[in-house]
Amino acid sequence: MTNPLIIALDFPDWETTNCFLAQFPTNEPLFVKIGMELFYQAGPQLIKTLKARGYRLFLDLKLYDIPKTVQNAMTVIGQLGVDYTTMHATGGQAMLKAGAIGLKKGAALANVPPAKLLAVTQLTSTSEAQMQAEQLVNVSLPASVAHYAKLAQNAGCDGVICSAQEVPIIREHTNPDFFCVTPGIRPATSQTNDQKRAVTPLAAAQAKSSAIVVGRPITQATQPYQAYQAIKSEWESFK
Repeated sequence: MTNPLIIALDFPDWETTNCFLAQFPTNEPLFVKIGMELFYQAGPQLIKTLKARGYRLFLDLKLYDIPKTVQNAMTVIGQLGVDYTTMHATGGQAMLKAGAIGLKKGAALANVPPAKLLAVTQLTSTSEAQMQAEQLVNVSLPASVAHYAKLAQNAGCDGVICSAQEVPIIREHTNPDFFCVTPGIRPATSQTNDQKRAVTPLAAAQAKSSAIVVGRPITQATQPYQAYQAIKSEWESFK
C-alpha cells in the first residue's frame, strides 16, 4: 500500500464503527484513520482490535502542548504500533523534535516499527483570508504551509498533513521522500461541507500526494464499499 487511501472513521463509538466496517469484505486491506472523537470514546483497546483484524492505522490526535508533555504522550502512542500519527506544526520546532524523540522511544520499548510522524500545517477547513485575519499570519497560505513543512522536516518529522493544493510547493522545499498526506478529498459530485481547500482524488494524485484521507464521501454514502472503490479507482488512475 504505497500510496494509500485512508478512510476517516469519524464515528462517535465502537458500535457504529463496527457496523460501518462490516460493510467491507473481510479480506479488503483497509487503512483507517482514528481521530479524537472515536479514540477518546473507545481508547487504546480500539487500536488493538483493529490491528488484530489486519488494518493499518492512522491515529490522528494532533498533539499540541509543551515539549515535555508531547514527548511523554508520543512515548505512549509509539507503543501502540500505529502506522501514522500527528502533531500541530504550530507548536514549534522544540515541540516537534520532542515528539519525534518520544515516538521512537515508545516504538523501541514495544519493539514495533515507529509510526510516520506527520505535522499538521494549516487545516483544510481554513481559508487564506481566515488564516490571515484570525492567526495574524501575513503571508499567503501556500507560503505558510511550506514554512511549516520545512520546520517539520528539520525537526525530524516524516511529513505533513496539508491540502493537495499545497503539495507542489512543499515538494519544492523538502526532500523527495517527505510525506504529504492530504485530507479534504471530495469527488466532483460530492459536497465540500466544511472543507475550504477540497480537491478530487484525481487532482490529489496529479499533485503527487503521498496518501489521501477520505471521510464523509465514504462513511455517509448509501453504499460505502462501492463509494470507496470508486474513489480508490480514481486515486490510482494517475501514475
